[in-house]
Amino acid sequence: MDLGPGRRAAPPRFVLPDVSEKNREGKRSARERLAVEREKRRAADKRRRALIVGASIVCVLALATVVGVLAANAGKSGKSSASGPATAPSGATGKDGLAIPVGKDSAKSTLTVWEDFRCPACEAFETAYRPTVRQLADAGQLKVEYHLVTLIDGNLRGSGSLRAANAAACAQDAGKFWDYHDVLYQNQPKETQDTFGDNDKLIELAGKVDGLTTPTFEKCVKDGTHDSWVQKSNTAFQAGGFSGTPTVLLDGKNVYGDQTMTPAKLKQMVEAADKS
Repeated sequence: MDLGPGRRAAPPRFVLPDVSEKNREGKRSARERLAVEREKRRAADKRRRALIVGASIVCVLALATVVGVLAANAGKSGKSSASGPATAPSGATGKDGLAIPVGKDSAKSTLTVWEDFRCPACEAFETAYRPTVRQLADAGQLKVEYHLVTLIDGNLRGSGSLRAANAAACAQDAGKFWDYHDVLYQNQPKETQDTFGDNDKLIELAGKVDGLTTPTFEKCVKDGTHDSWVQKSNTAFQAGGFSGTPTVLLDGKNVYGDQTMTPAKLKQMVEAADKS
């Protein structure tokens, strides 16, 4: 290019890439990737919390009338006597004979437990507190009164709560309630699966308790001997205004609703009462 006499064209300029700009872009991309990962982790944590909460709130009292569902659900392996007279299991105590007692009557403290064998929150309570409750009962410091209800049958349909409760009452007749009670929780199906609705399955599980599987026990399970008693217990649960299972009362005070309650704290309370 001619710029006139004595003038020369300027040499071409080469623009070097802005290294600092590239660094900024790289850092920005890294921050964005980290933000995406954090959001994914938060979403995953939220899903896990929802599943944990769901396992607990599923054991909340159904709005529909449960009694009608119970009457409609007979066992898959036998007949139900839910419409007949209420036959309490051997040794049942309390108002209307609706409590199955474990432990010594002389114990100064009484733990009242309203439970449903299909309820996952009940299984969680049993797993956490069973060793402590057993220890206190064996030491004569605590008496436990179990009340059996059929909450999940009403919430999710099926008959597993009723059938398992009847089978547990049959085990009480044989003097083996507590051992069979623990076996049911140790083999609890998902609350959406009505596995306990099969009497044959309940009889199979009884084989895990030494000496429980007898013709008398099997007949009691298949005939639904205590179905009406279980139904009456469930009606008492509703009338008591309880909102869900497990409902656990220590000398009439709701202790399971206490967020600070632990097995160690329960033991301390019972031992203090025993010394008073």
